[in-house]
Amino acid sequence: MRTARAVVVGGSLAGVTAVDELRRQGWDGAITLVGDEPRAAYARPPLSKGVLKGTEDAASVLLPEIGADGGVEVRTGTRATGLDLDARRVRVEGGEEVPYDKLVIATGARARTLGGPGERVLRTLDDALRLRTEFGRARSLLVIGGGFLGMEIASAAAGLGLEVTVVDLRAPFVSTLGPFLAGLFGRAAHERGVRTVVAADGVTPRPYGAELVDGSRLEADLVVTAVGCRANTEWLEGSGLTVLGGVVVDERCRAAVPDVVAVGDVAAFPTGDGRFRRTPHWDSAIGQARAGVAALLHGDRAQPYTPQPYFWTEAFGLAVKLAGALPAAGEPTVLKGSVAELSALLRWDHPARPVAAALNHRIPVGRLRALAA
Repeated sequence: MRTARAVVVGGSLAGVTAVDELRRQGWDGAITLVGDEPRAAYARPPLSKGVLKGTEDAASVLLPEIGADGGVEVRTGTRATGLDLDARRVRVEGGEEVPYDKLVIATGARARTLGGPGERVLRTLDDALRLRTEFGRARSLLVIGGGFLGMEIASAAAGLGLEVTVVDLRAPFVSTLGPFLAGLFGRAAHERGVRTVVAADGVTPRPYGAELVDGSRLEADLVVTAVGCRANTEWLEGSGLTVLGGVVVDERCRAAVPDVVAVGDVAAFPTGDGRFRRTPHWDSAIGQARAGVAALLHGDRAQPYTPQPYFWTEAFGLAVKLAGALPAAGEPTVLKGSVAELSALLRWDHPARPVAAALNHRIPVGRLRALAA
């Protein structure tokens, strides 16, 4: 009799968490993890911080090794190329088909690019290590994108002595953090010599820079694009799964067919207004992996995935942790500390979008979430 097998496609944080959760939640069959990167799974948040600055080495970001119990087959450097839902098989490079009884889709996302010559991105460990080397040779950097990633890259480069310009459709961090915190980060960036440019009509990447709609150019030795990510769903074409920017799932991470869930950066969740949205963040990957495995093993008895948004970023001497739905609207209440001294516990009491933030302030994540609840 064939041993039941769970297959996890994707060696991301969500995929590795799903493997751990399968065992923790009682799956006693075989497990196969298929991932296309030729290395062990690693944490992405430090890539744009310590790794890029050179204060952390590559080994420090590796996640704990999986498969130590002998019941997990780990196949790194193996790319999934197709999915047959009727036969319950995942096709991989070379034509081999891997059978499954339970399937977790965790193929994540890749950096979105603008197609400019010489364009650099930061998504993988190899990207971070290459950029760190190039920072040592460059004198100037242009970052296209003023969100979390773009501003962290700009901060690292400025700290290494590069002349840095950040360009975006809006002022940096306004779309992600809201105007109050964006103002704090903007001032801190300016104090460190970083130039910010608002190009509401967009930019066109050019060799060693970018061109604005009015014809003016921004020039730099190195150009990095940080404008979001695209879900890795091409291998699912023709499978019958619904893909709308990501794999469409229900409130339990189920992909509309029996025994298949999608979690992490590749999953698109219902927003309640008929649309679907991906939430490509560290905290979402872990929570969705746990909820998705529970749905695989327990069906409707499993608890729906309930997002508890949590984010953090470090740039230009400011470290902020946030709980709640971003961006934060309006002015916050200062619960402790002082904004003027850049150390404070803040809360936005908007009835529909409460947010709590710890600015250069230590607080347990659970308590920060409670403040935003």
